[in-house]
Amino acid sequence: MVDIKWEELGFSYIKTPYRFIAHWRDGAWDEGTLTEDNQLHISEGSPALHYGQQCFEGLKAYRRKDGKINLFRPDQNSQRMNRSARRLLMPMVPEELFLKGVKETVKANEEYVPPYGSGATLYIRPLLIGVGDNIGVHPATEYIFLVFCMPVGAYFKGGLTPTNFIVSEYDRAAPKGTGADKVGGNYAASLMPGKLAHERHFSDCIYLDPETHTKIEEVGSANFFGITAENQFVTPKSPSILPSITKYSLLQLAEECLGMAVVEGDCPIDELDRFVEAGACGTAAAISPIGGIQNGEDFHVFYSETEVGPVTQRLYDELIGIQFGDIEAPDGWIQVIEV
Repeated sequence: MVDIKWEELGFSYIKTPYRFIAHWRDGAWDEGTLTEDNQLHISEGSPALHYGQQCFEGLKAYRRKDGKINLFRPDQNSQRMNRSARRLLMPMVPEELFLKGVKETVKANEEYVPPYGSGATLYIRPLLIGVGDNIGVHPATEYIFLVFCMPVGAYFKGGLTPTNFIVSEYDRAAPKGTGADKVGGNYAASLMPGKLAHERHFSDCIYLDPETHTKIEEVGSANFFGITAENQFVTPKSPSILPSITKYSLLQLAEECLGMAVVEGDCPIDELDRFVEAGACGTAAAISPIGGIQNGEDFHVFYSETEVGPVTQRLYDELIGIQFGDIEAPDGWIQVIEV
């Protein structure tokens, strides 16, 4: 095992030995291969550099108690990447190739998968970019599909500890734009609002719907959920929200395991008092409880600024238990890598 202090890991880049790379040329993908080179060699005219013709995914590998490795719903990441690719006129990455790249990357870097019980995971980043000699605003003629990985700790400092967020005056995405796709431009647009939130000592910012600025859409790069006193699990519904695999998993777990009513609908920013608990969810963050939200001059506290709410804790325990193999998963949710 490599010499890493697993419990001290943050969410930052670590070079691991191997990554998977495949090329699309002349209308077809090659079979792909593992490489030790973590530098991409592409044309200066690549549309990914000039026009943002690129998309990516994020998923994790989890070390089980028996030493095997779990992947959590990687087929859903494959499908979401292809939805993003379709929006940007890029070739689909066949699910077979996507899963091959993910699994070969994990197996080749197996010693970097954190041990069970450490609280750390192996973060996996599939990436699809348009490359080749180009200068006009049109789709690339060649593409690269890349998968690399690194061990990570908690995305937000403190792990499952409530943190505070602030409503941003900036928009994350435009109506009928690329908000529902995992493309780099959405994240580039979030850098300044995120920086402004951090300067005011908030974990990140809350984005409202770009059309009316009245409804919660996303929490930084994560999805929002709220728990009502009537035992409802509520999450925003909008065509400009990235469909989080974690969120849809929580919707199912809330309904089937906790017996909650689940609602995808509007979450007006001026109706925060309907929620007794709130949180952000996504692959990187898993679940991050929200202590409070600053909205203009008003600061609304949910369950607590220091303690995790009981429903959020139960959802977290169920999700993490499934991901690490301690709780039986719904059919098709887990793919096991034998090592």
